[in-house]
Amino acid sequence: MTDVLPYRDAYARSVEARVRGVAMGDGGVALVALDRTVFYPGGGGQPADAGTLLRRIDGRRWRVRTARRSGGEVLHELEPDAEPPREGDLVVADLDWVRRYLLMRTHTALHALCGVVWRDYGALVTGGNMEPGAGRMDFEFERLSGDLVEEIEAKVNEELARGREVRVNVLPREVAFSIPDLIRTKVNLLPEGITEVRTIEIVGLDLQADGGTHVANTREVGRIRVTGYESKGRINKRIRIALAEHE
Repeated sequence: MTDVLPYRDAYARSVEARVRGVAMGDGGVALVALDRTVFYPGGGGQPADAGTLLRRIDGRRWRVRTARRSGGEVLHELEPDAEPPREGDLVVADLDWVRRYLLMRTHTALHALCGVVWRDYGALVTGGNMEPGAGRMDFEFERLSGDLVEEIEAKVNEELARGREVRVNVLPREVAFSIPDLIRTKVNLLPEGITEVRTIEIVGLDLQADGGTHVANTREVGRIRVTGYESKGRINKRIRIALAEHE
């Protein structure tokens, strides 16, 4: 299995790794499995990372355009190239850190939004997605007005400015599922049969099961702006946000 470092350390930007195998995907795209990686393979609404692989022996570099899970492996999808790395090669995996850090800030901002909405309005999450610097969440609201959205935005920014610590924990399944409201989604998306649950806690605000990458303190997020809201159904309302410098 690939040792996926971002599950433990979201700030790891680079790692030396051994190529475990190379397969060819559709269109002649090489899929490279490493023994360990700093690439987040996507999931929970957070896109997968991009970056590069550098072969130690000759300095050959490949662009990694995305990564994904396949069983216990993380496959790094390369830009089309005549000669991919070989099994056994020693490479350095490097993230596109600017993009990843934007995703970390965005993901934590969305959790802060979720925490405020749950704490103050009791609305469950019905969906969500993000890109670097912006994202959206759908909530089980019957009504959503401009005044309410402004109130939510102000509350989220107040919480972010408090400098709340963001903690990552891995809990045994029975411990995790004994925590009230750990699952904030309308439908429980955790796979059946898992023995451990990874949680993200914004101390004093939010605690959820989550597999993505986050900043260590809410001050790193900065401020957010609500860039739009809309109805997606009778009791399904969407709130769009962006980091202040990306609105």
